[in-house]
Amino acid sequence: MHIFYTPDLIAEVYTLSEEESKHAVRVLRLQAGDEVVLVDGKGGYYQARILEANPKRTHLQVFQTQQEFGKRNHYLHIAVAPTKNIERLEWFLEKATELGIDEITPLICERSERKEVKTERLNKIISSAVKQSIKAYHPVLNEPIGFKKFVELPFDGQKFIAHCMEGDKSSIQEMIKPKSKYLVLIGPEGDFTSAELALAAANAIFPISLGKSRLRTETAALAACFEINFLNR
Repeated sequence: MHIFYTPDLIAEVYTLSEEESKHAVRVLRLQAGDEVVLVDGKGGYYQARILEANPKRTHLQVFQTQQEFGKRNHYLHIAVAPTKNIERLEWFLEKATELGIDEITPLICERSERKEVKTERLNKIISSAVKQSIKAYHPVLNEPIGFKKFVELPFDGQKFIAHCMEGDKSSIQEMIKPKSKYLVLIGPEGDFTSAELALAAANAIFPISLGKSRLRTETAALAACFEINFLNR
């Protein structure tokens, strides 16, 4: 079943954008009468039938609706420093969306080698992963933000920071409360600085370990995503 991301869906009759219509008709070869799935990114899962297959405006009729499709029992927000090689961050966004994540924030740290990201392109990667993995919820991608400003923002849940420096750290399994809200901070290639770790501690963000291996930024972020989802399965 072919899936289309339709965040502006509000009625039983819907028209795909010109880009999606062209893909549906020219690439997928869909025709009138064919059935497809629409997801709105807010939990809505809709089965629809093509009324008119036009490469500029394909019209659909929704005939079955399901809300809160695939809703999970927890909320996961990962703030991750953008990698120097942007393809690594893109890989993380794709895989984290497939596994299950609710919110991502590009975190600009003292040692960040990349200070800017193009969220429009990254959102397209997320949207593609949403369709591929049949997700009705679209993760929120925030604009990049500096470390100091971010850690001072309120968060109604458990807050963790993963780093490689020496010191007392607990595992995620030891720390998390099931079916809760979680925020995990993942640093850049050069790790967080001592000053950043002190600032995190001052804002009740607890240090955690992701194991004995030294992981790349995107691997660490995905490992945290997998473990929290696994522990809440």
